Amino acid sequence: MKFDKSLIPDSHPRKKSLEIREKLIDGFERNIVATAGLFAHGRGEAFDYLIGEKTTDFALDSCHAAIAMLLLAKHPVISVNGNVAALVPNEVVQLGKLIPAPLEINLFYYRKEREDAIKNALLSAGATEVYGVSGRPLVELPGLESWRRRVDSEGIAKADVVVVPLEDGDRTEALKKLGKKVITIDLNPMSRTAQWADITIVDNLIRVMPNLISIVHEFKNKTPDELKQILGNYNNSKILSRALSYMSKRLQELSKKGQFIKME
Repeated sequence: MKFDKSLIPDSHPRKKSLEIREKLIDGFERNIVATAGLFAHGRGEAFDYLIGEKTTDFALDSCHAAIAMLLLAKHPVISVNGNVAALVPNEVVQLGKLIPAPLEINLFYYRKEREDAIKNALLSAGATEVYGVSGRPLVELPGLESWRRRVDSEGIAKADVVVVPLEDGDRTEALKKLGKKVITIDLNPMSRTAQWADITIVDNLIRVMPNLISIVHEFKNKTPDELKQILGNYNNSKILSRALSYMSKRLQELSKKGQFIKME
């Protein structure tokens, strides 16, 4: 059932958040989003409250480093799961074309219906080819027992840099052990994904994707040496520390003022 946006008045303080939730519900009804994906979004949304539902300076620093890494990569790949396909299909397709980097479907809760639905969503958004689907050459990643072990031999299997939007700790660890660089988008700076990744963007996916697209345009004319300098100045551990400090400080300031984060 298609969501009627008029049901949420413009004056509602959580209008944007509710619209995002409805996108995920719609994705669930179309077999794109797994049931667990709905819970995962709720967990991320809680952390988004802690950063004030806005893009921070440390998130932008991570975005700059991420694009530098992607533009320097020989075989970058963007991994896509159900939540990504439901929330930012147009943006992820656009980013993939700009880098360029192929899009590969990789699912923990695998069903053929989900794979087909996500593939169709990406094709409808303008993708010309989608990796990691039935009919493509698939191999298994060592160290993984879940369905995520199945990857495209021309995609994640040969990639030197993999973008893993949203939390995915087991595969991030496996990719790192294979010598690959991992860029993740994770609102939880304490997750295994955030800790294992080379670059962690602590921000909401729906804000990150437009920022990454904008930065690609900005960085396209930079020399390899300039991109390497940006990457060389980046320290993911410091970014995670800044994220935690920011959340802690914000909570302390709110508590001193007698203000509270209102969740609905």
